[in-house]
Amino acid sequence: MEKQSTSPLVLVDGSSYLFRAFHGLPPLTNSKGQDTGAIYGVVNMLRSLMATYEPSHIAVVFDAKGKTFRDDIYKEYKANRPPMPDELRSQIEPLHKIIKAMGFPMIVEDGVEADDVIGTLARQASAQGIPCVISTGDKDMAQLVDEHVTLINTMTNTTMDVAGVVEKFGVPAELIIDYLAMKGDKVDNIPGIPGVGDKSAVALLNGIGGVKEIYANLDKIASLEFRGAKNFANKIAPFEEQALLSYELATIVCDLKLEYEPNTLNMGDMDKEALRELFAEYEFKRWLAEVSDGNPVKANKPIDGQQEDTTDEPTSSSAIQVDRDKYDVILSQAALDTWIEKLKNAKYYAIDTETTSIDYMQAEIVGLSFAVAENEACYLPLAHDYPGAPEQLDRDDVLAQLKPLLEDTSAKKIGQHIKYDKNVLANYDIHLAGILSDTMLASYVLNSVATKHNMDSLSLKYLGHNTIHFEDIAGKGAKQLTFNQIAMDEAAPYAAEDADITLRLHEALDALIRFKGELPKVLNNIEVPLSSVLAKMEQNGVLIDSQLLSQQSQTLAARILELENEVHELAEESFNLGSTKQLQHILFEKMNLPVVKKTPKGAPSTSEEVLQELALEYELPKKIMAFRGLTKLKNTYTDKLPKMIHHRTGRVHTSYHQAVTATGRLSSTDPNLQNIPIRTPEGRQVRQAFVARPGYKVVAADYSQIELRIMAHLSKDEGLVEAFSSGKDIHSATAAEVFDVSLDEVSVNERRSAKAINFGLIYGMSAFGLSKQLNIPRYDAQKYMDLYFERYPGVLTYMESTREGAKQTGYVSTVFGRRLYLPDIKASNAMRRKGAERAAINAPMQGTAADIIKKAMIDVDAWINDINDEDILMIMQVHDELVFEIKEERLDEYVAKIKALMEDTVSLNVPLVVDVGIGNNWDEAH
Repeated sequence: MEKQSTSPLVLVDGSSYLFRAFHGLPPLTNSKGQDTGAIYGVVNMLRSLMATYEPSHIAVVFDAKGKTFRDDIYKEYKANRPPMPDELRSQIEPLHKIIKAMGFPMIVEDGVEADDVIGTLARQASAQGIPCVISTGDKDMAQLVDEHVTLINTMTNTTMDVAGVVEKFGVPAELIIDYLAMKGDKVDNIPGIPGVGDKSAVALLNGIGGVKEIYANLDKIASLEFRGAKNFANKIAPFEEQALLSYELATIVCDLKLEYEPNTLNMGDMDKEALRELFAEYEFKRWLAEVSDGNPVKANKPIDGQQEDTTDEPTSSSAIQVDRDKYDVILSQAALDTWIEKLKNAKYYAIDTETTSIDYMQAEIVGLSFAVAENEACYLPLAHDYPGAPEQLDRDDVLAQLKPLLEDTSAKKIGQHIKYDKNVLANYDIHLAGILSDTMLASYVLNSVATKHNMDSLSLKYLGHNTIHFEDIAGKGAKQLTFNQIAMDEAAPYAAEDADITLRLHEALDALIRFKGELPKVLNNIEVPLSSVLAKMEQNGVLIDSQLLSQQSQTLAARILELENEVHELAEESFNLGSTKQLQHILFEKMNLPVVKKTPKGAPSTSEEVLQELALEYELPKKIMAFRGLTKLKNTYTDKLPKMIHHRTGRVHTSYHQAVTATGRLSSTDPNLQNIPIRTPEGRQVRQAFVARPGYKVVAADYSQIELRIMAHLSKDEGLVEAFSSGKDIHSATAAEVFDVSLDEVSVNERRSAKAINFGLIYGMSAFGLSKQLNIPRYDAQKYMDLYFERYPGVLTYMESTREGAKQTGYVSTVFGRRLYLPDIKASNAMRRKGAERAAINAPMQGTAADIIKKAMIDVDAWINDINDEDILMIMQVHDELVFEIKEERLDEYVAKIKALMEDTVSLNVPLVVDVGIGNNWDEAH
């Protein structure tokens, strides 16, 4: 948001933002386990509003406790809403105290809703010609918009004026109440008119008028152009009284008698003493610094004996100053020469590409931006082609001039998600080298769960600066412009700012990471070098047999149809398997199956987890699960993969993501390689379509039982260490210990039980969970677990000490020092706290496994670079597995080398074992 030139009256829908902050942001707690996420979200929003509008008149309005006049009109009003969670309720009083201490006028009026107070004040302001901004996420407020009243949603950074209401809803603001009355509202339990949807409501309102006019002119409906118009009058005729009730419930009251008016809502003085106490209690360190002495919060090395700061607070308590007028636009060779010299002389510089697509294989370079210091940035446009675009330097010529510098390993570069830029430049035969850091990865390493890692979010969090967003200059949706179509006066500040902010983020994040244990090594020795390895793998791509996939799609389609018919037979009626409502009716009303879990709104859940549990005993949910699984496989892979083959390479190119999962594991999209089932015949058939070129083989190298081996290393349990070190089958060894039999007497069922225990424990499985998995009484499951801990006491000691350590520090670490912060480890909610405790046990193992395979990828890639041999390509990474395409003549030599490199990438208390498979396709090799 740009700063406004005139100061409007700002009315804040505090209740709307309270709920949205609670449900829309990650849960946060302080060191005492007190919930603070909703407080943080609302206060942050208020700070953003103040920075944008600098209002002299403002009010924050909350709903009062108890019923309102609408409950008297309609007893079922808001009856569907679940009770307020305790985690949210506990934050209301401290939030109110903070708002008052910040100097905001805060309003809570009994018997009415916050909407009514806001509506009354907005109408008063409008009548006086005072511009009014309503900050809300509530669509009902659109009825208040007029020439003086605008809505803003600070959580999505969107505004809505008179034209915006029509664009969003299809009707003008004066018909919004009618629109809401016809559509109804499930959240507020406003009944509406059954059968009226978006299109029919818009057609009726624009064609006839409001609700009263519609019911007075039912005969006119048939002539309107929308689906079902001919018989629509008969459908809605019985619901006139319900529609008028809905209209009354949806109407915001705008004539309350209040003891204040717009010009009396003055921003008050800040009570710094009260804020110091509140910010200290709830551990908002950056804000505490602001109200203490105003000095920046520096990331200094802890004094000996002092506990290290484990948070990721910003390096400055005040917003940075960005002067976009100082940015250069390079349109001449002389200007380019000047900037090339600047880049050569810089200690390091930020680089960013502007392109035509987010798909790195399709993207064409439109321009480049660079930054060498604060406010010293430039944009180099190369392919803007809109009518009237200024003359630009020749792209091929410029890239040829920049190629030596961009490929120079001694010229250090910084980027935000620089892997994308590296891939785009590779399309132009420029192999970006000398990558010093990546701000996205730095944020991720600093705290994987604290924030989104995109540049806009990082700028706001760490620099206090609201960047120009792409949507601000390109628009949204189907009409969104590509960068080559954007006018230079908008494109240049946006692009140059990206580089400027990236440079500043690097310096801010570097100061925060520098003294946080082993995190600098995790960033600089694992994540940053890995990004270049992944870029190469993405460019390599993988060969797909599209004909085989087409055949599989046909087979799947036939089986899916069979399953659908079988489900209908069991249900004794046809219904839409994709409809949650119809499925709820069949399972829980008609078939009377037990309700395992409910949705937040109180309806029986039909989630995959629920269906899995029901499928253990009932045939119908079992068939539905099979139907869902095959449908997903067909839609996601067998139908889609052939369409993803790139026209230039003939291969499929996935995108690997380093900054998504909490534990450090990689994920991938387009296609998602991590989700192809391996335990079903149909999933393995999909893997058969991942093939090698003629004369090559697919080689899969997979770490064997790596997380259990890491557990042995971390726990130092003598029994586990001995079992792995002597090469025993760990599940049979565990069965022998737990069931007190010799190793050669272990039965198949005993080994299966031991395997469930081994893997269950590292994922925090309870005795109840184990009993369900093994289908045994809970008492027996508890006995097995007790016996396990008797035989492997080091594991129990490790689990208990890890849980306790997590409560003390708020995080757990991998073998290499990667941290996973656990904001819920002291949560008052037992379910959230237990979930955090389970994560505390599992994350060090899963995170260490992720680090090990990442280090192995770096080692293997370095070896491939050294031999400079095109006979081997690293083409995929999936979980604990690396997949290669290797020329047949080189198989023995290269397979042995890969196995040795992967097993020797790290030294643990137990040996790492890599299983290698070779085949014509991925399924054969695995």
